[in-house]
Amino acid sequence: MTILEGASGRTLDVGPDCPRVMGIVNITPDSFSDGGLHDDAHAAFAAGMAMVHDGATILDLGAESTRPGADAVSADDELARLLPALELIRPATEALISIDTSKARVAAAALVKGADMINDVRGLRGDPELAHVVADAGVPVVLMHMRGEPRTMQDAPSYEDPVQEVLDELQESVDIARGAGILDSRILLDPGIGFAKRFEDNRAILQALDRFVALGFPVVLGVSRKSLIGRALQDRDGKVPPPRERDIGTVALTTEGWRAGVAVHRVHNVRFACEALRTLEAFGRKNGE
Repeated sequence: MTILEGASGRTLDVGPDCPRVMGIVNITPDSFSDGGLHDDAHAAFAAGMAMVHDGATILDLGAESTRPGADAVSADDELARLLPALELIRPATEALISIDTSKARVAAAALVKGADMINDVRGLRGDPELAHVVADAGVPVVLMHMRGEPRTMQDAPSYEDPVQEVLDELQESVDIARGAGILDSRILLDPGIGFAKRFEDNRAILQALDRFVALGFPVVLGVSRKSLIGRALQDRDGKVPPPRERDIGTVALTTEGWRAGVAVHRVHNVRFACEALRTLEAFGRKNGE
């Protein structure tokens, strides 16, 4: 078990024996599942409060879409979207607030305003100053695996051994974190399902989640509503359900993640995830586990 301590002094136990749900609050006009739904501070606040009510103990606020094909936004634009929502949400909840950003300037400003941790889809491989911002603030950081940039990451991803290559590249992110002075107790790992990966790469990683857990860091799993679930759920005519109709598939993979020892489940539908985890905790473990 790991105790996460945010910049605000709030703490949260995470680990295979106390899995947590991270609610996704996209403050963007173009995210793949809910772009435009929460792109105003009051809508983001309402969404975040509903997620806390449903059981989220971490809220992940993002103001730049990282869906495949998404264009980058400036730090100014990201902050203009993010800070008004953060200023409403922070005083209203004891949940940890994570900021989904790869920019040091955005991270620093958000931490000053009461955010607790950083979730970097680039695994500290983007902005070279971000690792130092995290280290200086003494906050947790999620290191996610991704190759390239969101705009082009799905153009031609290629792996010979996706599980080992992702493990190795996450280790490189861990080394960057350590080099900047970030303590191991503040590091979480995310294998980056759907980020610069083919369907078969995602499947291999999902089937080997226990190898990521074995690294000793809390594992974050973000599969919610992603295209691999859509592909699995396509009907006989090849029609793929839209993202908001993929929650049952998300719950199925949440269950597999729980069995592998995932510590944090990053989802859009918090109620479904929390109810699934509560049911699994009541009935899913064998005696002695």
